[in-house]
Amino acid sequence: MTAVTSDTFFNGRIKVKQSSSGYRFSIDAVLLAHYAMPAPGNKVLDLGTGCGIIPLILAYKNQKTIIYGVELQDELAGFASINAKNNRFEKQIKILCCDMMSLSINMISGPADLVISNPPFRKAESGRINPNMQKAIARHEIRATLEDVIKTSGRMLRNSGRFITVYPADRLTDLIVKMRFFNIEPKLLRTVQSKSNSEARLIIMEGIKGAGPGVKVAPPLIIYKNDGSYTDELEKIFMP
Repeated sequence: MTAVTSDTFFNGRIKVKQSSSGYRFSIDAVLLAHYAMPAPGNKVLDLGTGCGIIPLILAYKNQKTIIYGVELQDELAGFASINAKNNRFEKQIKILCCDMMSLSINMISGPADLVISNPPFRKAESGRINPNMQKAIARHEIRATLEDVIKTSGRMLRNSGRFITVYPADRLTDLIVKMRFFNIEPKLLRTVQSKSNSEARLIIMEGIKGAGPGVKVAPPLIIYKNDGSYTDELEKIFMP
């Protein structure tokens, strides 16, 4: 039987059950949820929702948002469903346990206004594959590739709908090429750096389906101060 932890977020206002040894959400998901900022009434699709942390944060911040979380792995989808129920967000959060490539617009009652994804970062043949298969599938392109994510996003978005992802900085070119191929134009880029003098490890990218060319580059997001504590911006992101 899988060992489970019960964690809290936003000073205890969100309760999260997740595997103690399998895949667990990280700061990447929190950043993605923060920058998604759906408008009231928006329909949001989260591809690869894991334990459902992003839908939980979005539902907590905007009670008029409907979020569909898609998760391929049965156990993670189960956690996401339990977390939605335990936090009383069942009316806002719908969890679909399926392969994203099999999604249809009818399954979410019409096109999405916003698609978000924290996709597997590494190619299947790159680096050490974690022996824990749940972690391996979440981190490497074993069951879903970057192309799968972008292709699905382009298919499920309404025209002028938004796509937002957090992705490794060293795969920025791959991301831009795929987005343009599937008619999602990159519009905003922000790098994420551990400290002000370090290289970017991650990027936050926003695109708009069917938009014209022209991308803005925002100032970098710095995670840590020189003393190792979170920057003021990060502190605010973790506040309810």
